[in-house]
Amino acid sequence: MEAHLAFPLLIALIGVALLFDFLNGLHDAANSIATIVSTRVLKPQYAVAWAAFFNFIAFLFFGLHVAETVGKGIVSADIIDASVIFGALMGAIAWNLITWGLGIPSSSSHALVGGLLGAGTAKSGLSAIVWSGVFKTSAAIVISPAVGLFLALMLVLAISWIFRKFTPQGADRVFRKLQLVSASLYSLGHGGNDAQKTMGIIAVLLYSQGLLTGGFHVPMWVVLSCQAAMGLGTLLGGWKIVHTMGSKITRLTPAQGFCAETGGAITLFMATHLGVPVSTTHTITGAIVGVGASRRLSAVRWNVASSIIVAWVVTLPAAAAIGALFYGLTRLF
Repeated sequence: MEAHLAFPLLIALIGVALLFDFLNGLHDAANSIATIVSTRVLKPQYAVAWAAFFNFIAFLFFGLHVAETVGKGIVSADIIDASVIFGALMGAIAWNLITWGLGIPSSSSHALVGGLLGAGTAKSGLSAIVWSGVFKTSAAIVISPAVGLFLALMLVLAISWIFRKFTPQGADRVFRKLQLVSASLYSLGHGGNDAQKTMGIIAVLLYSQGLLTGGFHVPMWVVLSCQAAMGLGTLLGGWKIVHTMGSKITRLTPAQGFCAETGGAITLFMATHLGVPVSTTHTITGAIVGVGASRRLSAVRWNVASSIIVAWVVTLPAAAAIGALFYGLTRLF
């Protein structure tokens, strides 16, 4: 690929980016709806529509700090060209499809970061890496699920005390309604953090082609396109991963589902405000584990949780290797 693309090729590459965003919604739909489906608050088809709506409107509530981090805070914006973007996107898409097919809730976010790192270093070596952004993103692999776990655990303890005089049936009725609120909050957090990653990729592509006036920024048409692509992906759902997230890690009641979603949502809101591209998958998994552990440690299926953690560790290097491979393929043409 040349430094400056013909218009049809530029449109095609933006299409690939939006395909990644669509697959992100498809792959990560479970993060927003697993608990309300597993607790039978909503049927799956209604749950995905609920989540998709809040995914789409997330841009109304958040700034674009995460988009800026991904666009210029992982690898230097000056070395990015169409080949690097293509390699990054294909690395992320390939890894997403592999883990989606296996029903493994890995991180679309870290797949994209890994693909970008692999393609960027394949072009310019380690000097291309913006280490501060990479360290911030890598630290979030540990911190976001830990914060989600802690907040969910604290919420369970607080709610257990507040509702101590309620009958189980009475509390269940309350939380079946409150779960609609917590699911919408989590979907807002998901749309706010995850869609911005693709916004950053498209914006830096436009920047590399000299198509952004006034310095690096994210045009509104890019914002709306990315939110719509993610919402559509969520609408189609990812049922294998819903099953893993909603029932294989631990069994949830509506009250526990509310705590997991609310703890996860608060974590995502904080990360998005700080411009940290965290994994919504990691965050909700930590929250669900925290809720399960609040009952007793044996309530968590640790073998499932541990296999998910292995996928987290493997995602960055695997997507980086695939991203570097696709970057290399573009140099053959």
